[in-house]
Amino acid sequence: MPAHPHVMPAPPAVTDTEADLARWEDDGGPTYQPLGPQAGEWLRIAAALGERLPELAGRDDIIVTCQHGTRSGAPAAFYPTTLQLEIDASLFAPLHPATIDPNRTGDEENYPAAWGAFTHEAAHAAHSRWTTPPSMRGTAVDSAAQLLEESRAEHAHLTRRPGDRRFLRSTVHTLIMEDFNHQSPADRWQAGVAAGLLLARRDAGILDEDETEPIETTVTSILGQDLLETLANIWQAAHTTADEDGEAMLEHAKAWCTALDADPAGPEPVPDPTGGRIGELAEAVGKVAAQVAANNAVQARVEAARTARQQAKAAQSAHARQAAKTAEKVFNPSRRPYTPGTPARGCPPRSPITGTRTPTRTEKTAAGQLARALRQAAYRERTTTVTSAAAPPGRLNMRQALARDAQKAAGATPTATPWTRTVHQHGPTPPLRVGIAVDVSGSMELAAVPMASAAWIVAKATGLTDPDSRSATVAYDQSVTAITAPGRTPSSVTQFDADGMGHSLAEAIDALTAAVGLTQPGTGRLLVIASDGYYSPREAARAAARVTALRATGCAVLWLAFDADPTPLPGTTLLELADPAQAATAIGKAAVAALATTHT
Repeated sequence: MPAHPHVMPAPPAVTDTEADLARWEDDGGPTYQPLGPQAGEWLRIAAALGERLPELAGRDDIIVTCQHGTRSGAPAAFYPTTLQLEIDASLFAPLHPATIDPNRTGDEENYPAAWGAFTHEAAHAAHSRWTTPPSMRGTAVDSAAQLLEESRAEHAHLTRRPGDRRFLRSTVHTLIMEDFNHQSPADRWQAGVAAGLLLARRDAGILDEDETEPIETTVTSILGQDLLETLANIWQAAHTTADEDGEAMLEHAKAWCTALDADPAGPEPVPDPTGGRIGELAEAVGKVAAQVAANNAVQARVEAARTARQQAKAAQSAHARQAAKTAEKVFNPSRRPYTPGTPARGCPPRSPITGTRTPTRTEKTAAGQLARALRQAAYRERTTTVTSAAAPPGRLNMRQALARDAQKAAGATPTATPWTRTVHQHGPTPPLRVGIAVDVSGSMELAAVPMASAAWIVAKATGLTDPDSRSATVAYDQSVTAITAPGRTPSSVTQFDADGMGHSLAEAIDALTAAVGLTQPGTGRLLVIASDGYYSPREAARAAARVTALRATGCAVLWLAFDADPTPLPGTTLLELADPAQAATAIGKAAVAALATTHT
């Protein structure tokens, strides 16, 4: 029986102090409040645990208390007749009570041992629906029955809530270690207790075989293999016993006592302090607890990584949905500028577009040159596959042919393959997806003309590479304005002013990403940004996060600068230009280099 039983028909006897307090309240005095600066916090935590208990135990009629120390002396206890559950506040150490909020879903991850003890008592509240008759309490059969009920209740709980397994595992050190110390003798009864607490939990699906191996070896050396198998049969039968079948549990307990040569009607056998093998069980139990703790730590890291991946995936999906909404607002039929956030009232954003013009012969030539360079960037080398066979076609390998003849002459099954064949396959050239973002803030005023030319050259070249290639162009300051709609090859050069305020590059990238599929695999993807990079720290950080995310998916990012001393974002390929119409070759080389470092 555990040193401090924690499933008792009623709480321990009321102390004189508690009786005096009860009489004080009956006489009209104020309700007693525990002393201490944190008493109110523990009352709040107890109330929150009481609100969470129905989801664990399926009951809402149990009062939960949480304070330093319990009346039973156990870390946690459940009193079925008085419908009370108590838990020692020290289990939450080293957390400050003000930081504990059981009502917040997932908060239990911060105190798994305390939540495991709470879950264990909730399992008793849900499934320990029987009590030992008063005439049998304090006997060996009562101790054996309570011992068997430990793993039976947890086994029944796992059938309802398998996800609580990791918390129940955390109770091994809390609920079991204190029952064994280095002065405990390793006699037959104590060995049975250790087996009933740990090996029975293994069979209940809470502990793993590798974790319980130390205690199994120690218990087997004390009890013998046959007796241990007999005890295992008893606790396995208890695991299948119904919650209300107290009579069957007492029969299992009697069989337990008989197997260990203990009088069921007598008191629980007292360990002989003069017996041999002192502390052997405590050492084995300690090894089990240490292995469980180590495995729990590994599992916690795995769970944390899985949760992080799920959160990242959810955030990515949410961002993709937001980007799609941004693209709808930017590439609207009216081509009105879109201002992120809440625009100022009475001040509608002004479009930077001032008109269009026919491209020059030089710009057309540059677009054609760039188109060829982009095709080269997207081109994939042909693959070569060499296969061996026993029969033609192919090239004959004489050494393999002689080996095959020798195998046949020896009567063996021929395995040599004298014919080799080389097959060359051309991989499909993927279409291009190009997004172009042009900075039209005031610092880019002198570069407005070359930027317009560069934007048209890149968009036109993309359309010339492949019928399935697509591009889109936007201009951005504090607003984002569509220049070229997704998938449309511009026939004329769009002209614009660069006198805006702010930089909504992050939203511009979002709109382009969603519009032309800059994260879509199987295509050659390129984002072109024309800017000097003179942004506020917040603007730069938000845009840099988008660039990093694009780079992670295999999209190249080319940064075009038209003035000296640009400050491009990290992860971009910088190209400084004076006249883009005369620098198509430079743009093409930079695009080839950028695309070559990415994957489709």
